[in-house]
Amino acid sequence: MNVSNPIPATDEEGYLIDPADWSDQVALAFAQHEDISLTQDHWEAIRFMRDYYQEHQVIPDVRHVVKHLSGRFGAAARNMMFELFPYGYVKQACKIAGMKRPRGWSTG
Repeated sequence: MNVSNPIPATDEEGYLIDPADWSDQVALAFAQHEDISLTQDHWEAIRFMRDYYQEHQVIPDVRHVVKHLSGRFGAAARNMMFELFPYGYVKQACKIAGMKRPRGWSTG
């Protein structure tokens, strides 16, 4: 990573190779590339994903993130994920949160 480019090494699809290289600046750069302006609600989902990954060493399935958000937003949390990340949990949320690209599991 250099000063002019806050993005560390990524795979051919643009996901971080090492999730430990993630930072808020990396999230902001990824979000800008996805044309997303990160709000407090985005950050709540992203921080949960990062904390879950740190604790379990696996990428949280979207249902875990929705369950976390439902504590604050109730039943609207599921639809909210698709409003926050309109091109999908894997394509946008996982990438912005600095996860490796999930392989072979459902995004719903």
